[in-house]
Amino acid sequence: MTIVTRFAPSPTGFLHIGGARTALFNWLFSRHHGGRFLLRIEDTDRKRSTTEAIDAILGGLRWLELNWDGDEIYQSHGVERHQAAANELLKAGKAYHCYCTPEELQEMRDAARSEGRSIRYDGRWRDRDPSDAPAGVAPVVRLKSPLEGETIIDDQVQGPVRVANAQLDDMILLRSDGTPTYMHSVVVDDHDMGITHIIRGDDHLTNAARQTQLFKAFGWDIPSFAHIPLIHGSDGQKLSKRHGALGVEAYREMGYLPEALRNYLLRLGWSHGDEEIISTQQAIEWFGLTEIGRSPSRMDFAKLESVNAHYIRQSTPESLVDLMAQPISEVTGESLNEDSRNRIIAGMEGLRQRAKTMNELVDSSLIYVRRPQFPLSNAKAARMLEGQGSELVKEAANTLSGVENWTLDTIESAIRSVAEAKDLGFGKVAQPLRAALTGSNGSPSIFEVMAALGKNETLERLQAAP
Repeated sequence: MTIVTRFAPSPTGFLHIGGARTALFNWLFSRHHGGRFLLRIEDTDRKRSTTEAIDAILGGLRWLELNWDGDEIYQSHGVERHQAAANELLKAGKAYHCYCTPEELQEMRDAARSEGRSIRYDGRWRDRDPSDAPAGVAPVVRLKSPLEGETIIDDQVQGPVRVANAQLDDMILLRSDGTPTYMHSVVVDDHDMGITHIIRGDDHLTNAARQTQLFKAFGWDIPSFAHIPLIHGSDGQKLSKRHGALGVEAYREMGYLPEALRNYLLRLGWSHGDEEIISTQQAIEWFGLTEIGRSPSRMDFAKLESVNAHYIRQSTPESLVDLMAQPISEVTGESLNEDSRNRIIAGMEGLRQRAKTMNELVDSSLIYVRRPQFPLSNAKAARMLEGQGSELVKEAANTLSGVENWTLDTIESAIRSVAEAKDLGFGKVAQPLRAALTGSNGSPSIFEVMAALGKNETLERLQAAP
């Protein structure tokens, strides 16, 4: 059997972090088994579905590199198929027309509330002769659900889930205007797409019993269900925007790498021993449903930053600069030229040791892109160039101009000779040099900075300092 999974978002908003994890789990499970991962856009709510949301979902999945097989499927394109399927059940006597008026349905709800019962349709048209239908009432189509016994979902994460059939009423398949309901469309689509495993958030667990009844009514194979606990905030409460319930594009804008976010989301509710850093290839090899926990996981930005920092350090300098080029251009107003690109690559080791996000890396790399503007806006750096600091910068420039072979060792030897000649600690010389070269009071090793800048750029910056 070929394993087929699906991710089925509703395009009424962005691809949020919980949806991204659901997509990841489906993608990994299908790839682990050499199967197929399909994408279905559940856009039957035409009033709330937007093109912008669809674009955000597709863009978010592509950025996360969760590529689906074949073209994406739009649920709204299958309305006629959904209607035909409901009519099949009508003909088989497994569904029926219900002619309840809105007033009758409201009376049912009011009576249930007053008696403390759950609100359920009472089945009054289940076995009634359609000739009794009131004039002018367009009927809905309802499923003839079993009245006795129970529906059992053998969930791959939650274990066996039993629901008494008496708790489930006859759900609507087609509305009075002939449009199919979400619950009905989902079952028909999952069957037609050949879905073998439905992996989704446990907020859908209550839907599984109804959908199982519908699969049985059609006589179709029931996919294997796996309902994943939701992601909570760091305080254990339902995830909200203040916790990080943002669109995937927001994480990209905050400077997280797609491979880091995949790794982090993988570990939210799934584990493989004590492994924390898991490559995509390892994740595909190891992923299974049995390792998914039953308890909600908690969003932890400190952990996400730690994972992201690891992937920044593991990336090649060239690939990082490729990612940084556009953000740097947005800051400077100019395209990143070849000289600046080469300087950033040369100084990358020192830059990325301090960076937890790509945004931090972009900010720190600007020392290799633009020269300091005097007087300096950084007050601490400006004070370093006052008095003796300015003199030390000039002496260092003179000494460095005589360095023939421009390496870390020769640069360090020259600067230390200036400090020794003045009988000063190295820091007393390094700080004004840092201010003159970077315009800041903090940077990677000043030797690394000068080596990356190159001799000519270093001397020009030192000579430009006041």
